[in-house]
Amino acid sequence: MSDLNSLVQGGIIGLIAMVLFMTGMPIAFALAITALASILLFLGPSQFDLFGKMVFDSVNDFGLLAIPLFVLMGNLFGGSQASKQLFEAGEAWLSRIRGGLAMSSVAASTLFAALTGSSPATSAAIGRVAVPEMAARGYSARIATGAVAAGGTLGILIPPSVTLILYGIAAEQSIGQLFAAGVVPGIIIAVMFCIWVYIAQTMEDRKPRKDLGWGGMKHAAPESRRYTWADRFGSLAKTLPFAVLIGMILIVLYRGIATPSEAAAIGVLLVFVLVALIYRGLTGRQLLDVLLESTNQSTMILLITAFSAVIATVLSYLRVPQDLAAAVTDADLNRWVVLLLINIILLVMGFFLPPVSIIVMTTPILLPLILGLGFDPIWFGIIMTINMEMGLITPPVGLNLYVLKGIVPQVPLKEILLGSAPYVGVLGVAIALFSIFPQIILFVPQMLY
Repeated sequence: MSDLNSLVQGGIIGLIAMVLFMTGMPIAFALAITALASILLFLGPSQFDLFGKMVFDSVNDFGLLAIPLFVLMGNLFGGSQASKQLFEAGEAWLSRIRGGLAMSSVAASTLFAALTGSSPATSAAIGRVAVPEMAARGYSARIATGAVAAGGTLGILIPPSVTLILYGIAAEQSIGQLFAAGVVPGIIIAVMFCIWVYIAQTMEDRKPRKDLGWGGMKHAAPESRRYTWADRFGSLAKTLPFAVLIGMILIVLYRGIATPSEAAAIGVLLVFVLVALIYRGLTGRQLLDVLLESTNQSTMILLITAFSAVIATVLSYLRVPQDLAAAVTDADLNRWVVLLLINIILLVMGFFLPPVSIIVMTTPILLPLILGLGFDPIWFGIIMTINMEMGLITPPVGLNLYVLKGIVPQVPLKEILLGSAPYVGVLGVAIALFSIFPQIILFVPQMLY
């Protein structure tokens, strides 16, 4: 009976949060009100002063310093000419393949994601360069915007990733191992995206050429530029600084030379040098804008983290995670059925909430259940992150969709949705693949650690 009471209390807290989310208020404020209501309802007014202590304790963590630093690193790159260099390199190598320009968008997004750790930032930076170029080369709006929106989702999977940092802190798992675990799945998903681009472009080429969905935006007959081998290798030279930077950050992390926060600080310094000396993409005013935007994004992430942690603490005090795990164990359900149900719940939550909120709120609840079923917590962190990728390209929240809509406002949102929808299926296939073969995720962290 007490188990049932705790689950009912957990359901009430979840219902309060969902009602507040539906009002449209900022996520952080909705979580704060939910946290306060939870304390008053279930711990009593006498415990109200715990709110301030819980908020302070939740952000009084050196590991969280990596978040604003990685956000700053990504915004410095996003404000420079780096995205253009990456796209041009991808185009030089892939332009002769059917759908090659869209594939180069995915490839550029993959590398850019490894530098920014932010999916919306990746979609915005690559989209500003790639989408107008694809429109001018005769690609349909669906294929162009879908490839960029989907490629941008890799920002939360390929390290360094803010989402993986938050999962590591919430689940008390090694952030270095999570970063190592995200590399191979990120590359495989990028390849799967490119395969879908080829299939979609093949089907597009077999249909009569009609309106391509650009809403009057200039487009032309399909064409491809010709690149010599010198051009191709020259484009790789432009991406060499990116590769060196990523390699340095990952090496200091995986060899234990620096903590994630220290590695992020090194990354910010190196990015600033690269942008100032090589890409020359930021004026003094642009740098100030980058700093202000980074402060704004980091503050919101940390507020969400703090208030979500308060809710998680209250739920833990009420024994909701433990009783949920016990209820599932007593029900004797197949663990793969439970995993499927968890993925469906996460997918539905992704329709309405950003990944940061979902990760911080649900990890303390789901982790005892996952461990009880015998799943690896590092593996689950990657599966959970891939599920969050789906939420970035599904309405009504779908951050990447609205980023693309802002870049090409004349393109109907319907076209962007139809272009992105197949990639949700691709991500679903990836989750199934990594569930059947978990070593795809685990062999790199096991080898390094």
